[in-house]
Amino acid sequence: MAKGDKNVSWNVFFAQTLNASAREPVFTVSQASDHINHFGVICNLGLLCASGTRTLADFFQAAIGPDGKCYICNSGGFSWVPSRGTMMPGAPEPHEYIGGSIQRVDLANGKVETLFDKCGEHPLKGPNDLVFDKYGGLWFSDLGKRRARDMDVGAFYYIKPGGKEIVEGVFGMLPANGIGLSPDENTVYVAETPTARLWAFDLSAPGTVKPRDVIYRGERGKPIAGLGGYQMFDSLAVEACGNICVATLISGCISVIAPDGTIVEQVPTGDRVTTNIAFGGPELKTAYITLSGKGELIAMDWARPGLALNFLNK
Repeated sequence: MAKGDKNVSWNVFFAQTLNASAREPVFTVSQASDHINHFGVICNLGLLCASGTRTLADFFQAAIGPDGKCYICNSGGFSWVPSRGTMMPGAPEPHEYIGGSIQRVDLANGKVETLFDKCGEHPLKGPNDLVFDKYGGLWFSDLGKRRARDMDVGAFYYIKPGGKEIVEGVFGMLPANGIGLSPDENTVYVAETPTARLWAFDLSAPGTVKPRDVIYRGERGKPIAGLGGYQMFDSLAVEACGNICVATLISGCISVIAPDGTIVEQVPTGDRVTTNIAFGGPELKTAYITLSGKGELIAMDWARPGLALNFLNK
């Protein structure tokens, strides 16, 4: 299969290892998409690419569930817009957008199944990030889509243990991106992208956001941090001590925020499109960070251990 073949169909695959700290880690490769992502020629020359040759990528986030299968946030697709020497996600053309969904991949045979593409009567627009609680329930955010003249309001949802029922956590975020759980799993943290706010939502039971007094216009959570200047939040991970590490756009760093909202530090990454962070390696003290502007995954030593994820490294 050649990238210059005009007649080839392209899909997204991912490689996974469950023993990353071993001397010789073992990887499995599985198909992550249940649809063709691109047909024909592809190009990796950035701004030198001809129109229509860089539409291969979709945005995916993945987590291992209690059944050992891989659960995926499928955003439904993006278009790509040149910006300062790199490519940035933009609104998909109507014919390219397949709608958002939560999918499950059987790592043993590569089978892909779509679990949910709506909650009640409301379609999922662009699922973005996800995390399992210790009961096997799945929290995930829905960033939605931004178009030329309007954008979706974001939300986050909960798929109950067993994967048969989905409920709405909170709707009305601007919009919802990274999502994570506190070490005691009594709080859900959600990062809003354009506002660069980190919200905390107390839980009264697994999958249930605790009612609270409205701050201004219907909020059900508490904003614990907001960055000044022109910065935006993307995906996040949580440290074992409870700090929340949020990939921060434009300034190009990881913002480390204490549960009380104190900014502990901002760790520079050298890429203004820093989009995600996860922990692995010995004692979970290696941070794996996606530099989307450069198209790189980097690893760096981290000052504090990350929080072990249920069903993966706990």
